Amino acid sequence: MAWVMSYMNKETCVIFEDEYQDKEEVVLWMNTVGPYHNRQETYKYFSLPFCVGSKKSISHYHETLGEALQGVELEFSGLDIKFKVRANDVMPATYCEIDLDKEKRDAFVYAIKNHYWYQMYIDDLPIWGIVGEADENGEDYYLWTYKKLEIGFNGNRIVDVNLTSEGKVKLVPNTKIQMSYSVKWKKSDVKFEDRFDKYLDPSFFQHRDADEKMRRDKGIHWFSIFNSFMMVIFLVGLVSMILMRTLRKDYARYSKEEEMDDMDRDLGDEYGWKQVHGDVFRPSSHPLLFSSLIGSGCQIFAVSLIVIIVAMIEDLYTERGSMLSTAIFVYAATSPVNGYFGGSLYARQGGRRWIKQMFIGAFLIPAMVCGTAFFINFIAIYYHASRAIPFGTMVSKLV
Repeated sequence: MAWVMSYMNKETCVIFEDEYQDKEEVVLWMNTVGPYHNRQETYKYFSLPFCVGSKKSISHYHETLGEALQGVELEFSGLDIKFKVRANDVMPATYCEIDLDKEKRDAFVYAIKNHYWYQMYIDDLPIWGIVGEADENGEDYYLWTYKKLEIGFNGNRIVDVNLTSEGKVKLVPNTKIQMSYSVKWKKSDVKFEDRFDKYLDPSFFQHRDADEKMRRDKGIHWFSIFNSFMMVIFLVGLVSMILMRTLRKDYARYSKEEEMDDMDRDLGDEYGWKQVHGDVFRPSSHPLLFSSLIGSGCQIFAVSLIVIIVAMIEDLYTERGSMLSTAIFVYAATSPVNGYFGGSLYARQGGRRWIKQMFIGAFLIPAMVCGTAFFINFIAIYYHASRAIPFGTMVSKLV
């Protein structure tokens, strides 16, 4: 069953499926732009002075709850792309023009200095590109103006997308820069259900992209990971060995005490684990809060375990925000786990206000998460980050 992607404009509501008809419209969404060396710092694509194509604008419609909560706001590129229709395969076509004044040039120069890269989507397939590059001396800056798209299809479905950035143009104030694109369609043997497999291949992110010419190696440092893993195992083994030796000595002394008479045993001082048994086994001074925390912890453990299992079985990575949506649904479904463990512990400690404990256990973690999210979101709104969620959207989702 094909997934359905919906988006609306002011006049009509158009629904596109993953299966296309010949010459049917294919939408190129612009997502974010930000520094390559800080993947968490992202802004809207058109926060840089890029221009938009001439095609009528289409507003993005959130597909999932997780996509809305992550602040994903895709913007229409304005490019006219038709399924299996070669668009300017030989010569690039100009879709817009940038009137480059000093302010816009400074914005592009700042982006190039910080190695800004952008992300786009075609049929939910992500595409990455670099904004521009500087010369070896760092005096002149160039903008990539030509987007060369190569789209692979299998039957009536899109299974592969590649972007090549060309058309390097020097940034000179008070000039006009023409942005162009071309689309080439090619048949592919990749199955639709396997089209995301290349993004899971480590070699896909290991090579140095000739278009981006990044100075930093993108290879995964497997030796560092293995070294850290072995260090953790060594430290855990060392601490375990020390604890086992201490316990063995304590148990040996306890066994000797059993052979003593009551008088000698009472005169002896407590030592070892006996010194902490009073603190370990004493009842909590705040049983209401303690039982609520224990119940919430059990629920979070259950949510983590279930989400990991679902992620291993289902392809949650193929849809934006699906992991967060799954976690929210599982958290709501596992609320009885919180009530059982928290309520039973509270009852064993002699608690009688079980209704109050139930409400505290149910709203403790959501209140902490929502409060933190609101605070961070206000900071994101102040800096105009792409992950900022509009205040009205946050309130509507909570309600």
